[in-house]
Amino acid sequence: MIEPKEHHKERERQKDLESYSILDSLSEPDYDNLTVIAAEICGTPISLISLIDNKRQWFKSHHGLDATETPKEYAFCAHAINDPYKVFIIPDARKDKRFHDNPLVTGDPHIVFYAGVPLISEDEMPLGTLCVIDHKPNLLSPSQVRSLSALANQVMNLLKLRKSKILLAQALMNLEEKNQDLERFAFITAHDLKSPLIGINRMAQLFIKEYGLKIDHEGQKMLGLIESSADKLRRMIDGLLEYSRSESVLKEKKSRIDLETLKKDIADLFVSEHELTIVLRSTLNDIYANRTAIDQILINLVDNAIKYSDKKNIVIDIGVSENDTNYEFFVQDNGPGIVPDHQEKIFGIFKVLAAKDKFGQNGNGIGLATVKKIVEKMGGSIKVESEIGKGAKFIFTLEK
Repeated sequence: MIEPKEHHKERERQKDLESYSILDSLSEPDYDNLTVIAAEICGTPISLISLIDNKRQWFKSHHGLDATETPKEYAFCAHAINDPYKVFIIPDARKDKRFHDNPLVTGDPHIVFYAGVPLISEDEMPLGTLCVIDHKPNLLSPSQVRSLSALANQVMNLLKLRKSKILLAQALMNLEEKNQDLERFAFITAHDLKSPLIGINRMAQLFIKEYGLKIDHEGQKMLGLIESSADKLRRMIDGLLEYSRSESVLKEKKSRIDLETLKKDIADLFVSEHELTIVLRSTLNDIYANRTAIDQILINLVDNAIKYSDKKNIVIDIGVSENDTNYEFFVQDNGPGIVPDHQEKIFGIFKVLAAKDKFGQNGNGIGLATVKKIVEKMGGSIKVESEIGKGAKFIFTLEK
């Protein structure tokens, strides 16, 4: 018996094989189906998907054979991988000096005929073979050789898919870790930034109150700018935090939501708006959805309707309906409306299309971007319908 030579790039070959995390994995129908087909096509009782490890050949699939591995020094496949671009065929191992006294020939499984197609990775490393074995001398026709080679390609396709899934899972895990780190960083940064900003704002207010009469008009104007800039930056930080955390609300489980209670809870948040009327329009009593997500969407839309209203008496309708797959909501106001050219742009982050709201505050263009992000992550869509002077109607859907 002549033992197989070690592959000339054995270290790299072993590393490549390990990257598939396939060794000692459980049997899988996709691989077993291929060995069944290989045996049928070649008319042999045994067919194997053999992977050459450091000290053994291990069978990912073993049709017609009970063993799951054999020593590497006995492996026909360990010879085959040293000439990876040829089909390795032994018509009668009993007459071949490399194998005639091999324990796998003289004993179980009594190999006489062997044909193996090397499994070549994308890095051009032979990982093992798809092989067929017979207990008597045999040959393969050109058609059988082509079919066996095609099946070997399918084995490699399965291995590549497995590797891609592993890499994707690792990438998703790394992304999740980075997202968690970013969220922690955002929280700490926001906390560290907000505290001095609040201090600056309050000091400016105190300075104006205590020394306002002693400062000329330009000085008072500059202090006012300091106060408003600090407040604007604080609100920008709050908005960015809300946007970055918007996906975390999706992790909350769905619950039964009473719509009248939902409307009341939202109205209570804006109780300081004495001329505000919120009307619920729905034939439903309740829905089954993510309450935190619904709250965040509706609060943003109602808040926008209030801030940019040009009416003394603000009326906001909230509508809810359903079909087999989705809930459909609308939030309609009696405000000034939105010009057609702006109706798509308003959902972009940092898109501010009005100079100031009715309270004299500058918007930051984050609220509607947050709404759109949550809606789309929940499998829905959002749009706006509006005519100048006739208010705006925001319509969004959510998957049930």
